[in-house]
Amino acid sequence: METTRKIDRIIKGQPTSDGAGVRLTRIFGFYEEGLLDPFLLLDFFGSDNPDDFMAGFPWHPHRGIETVTYMLDGKVEHGDSMGNSGVIGKGDIQWMTAGSGIIHQEMPKYEGGRMYGFQLWLNLPASHKMIAPRYQDIPAGKVPTIVLDNQVKVRVLAGTFNGTRGPVEDIIADPEYFDVEMPENTEFIAPVNPDYTAFVFVYEGSAGFDESRKEPLHSGEGALFGHGSQVRATTGSSKSRFIMISGKPINEPIAWRGPIVMNTEAELAVAFKEYREGTFIK
Repeated sequence: METTRKIDRIIKGQPTSDGAGVRLTRIFGFYEEGLLDPFLLLDFFGSDNPDDFMAGFPWHPHRGIETVTYMLDGKVEHGDSMGNSGVIGKGDIQWMTAGSGIIHQEMPKYEGGRMYGFQLWLNLPASHKMIAPRYQDIPAGKVPTIVLDNQVKVRVLAGTFNGTRGPVEDIIADPEYFDVEMPENTEFIAPVNPDYTAFVFVYEGSAGFDESRKEPLHSGEGALFGHGSQVRATTGSSKSRFIMISGKPINEPIAWRGPIVMNTEAELAVAFKEYREGTFIK
């Protein structure tokens, strides 16, 4: 029998700045270590004011994690210590496995309009912290969109929905990452692995995810779900657009400082020592 997940916790982002002064909303990633395991951080950026984002994210290191940039609008230019470079734009995905260490930058390529999208951080288990780094750059045209009979649209970034698999492959957390667009007065049901962490974040309109709660989630609100084998969303008089993400928990200790996430403080100390001494890249 299918069991629908209830909302365990409402998540409300906090305004902050990062990089060289980029203004964004940190949906989680301040004090929730382990709460959304294997997910560490989720940032949402959405502005048409260049002063909010043009400073970008100059060269900085990562180790022990994966970062996922999903662009809804605008363009970002990236480069890294492996010699990769390129531009991702509207609907594109960049899935970076930092592994043993990478140094990269992400800088806006402003051509007018707004800069709009998400960045998600996923933890890596101890067995994979020091794997070779890599990129997967996925253009928007390779991301399948499923249109259901009730006109709900599901972009499948990662994982599988209704037999259609997303283009991102070989990710340790076995994630499902959907961008869902719902018209008014519709229902959406998505199966979820009962053992996996699952959450949503609404970024346009509003949608209900728990019939025991009177108020739906409005734009700028998210929710972490409890246990169950499916997530159910409904809309009333408002349309909605949200991301829904699930993944396999790691259940390991977390030692986290800035852009590096390891299992122990000793491992963190080694990582920052190597970065200072120029031996970070393996």
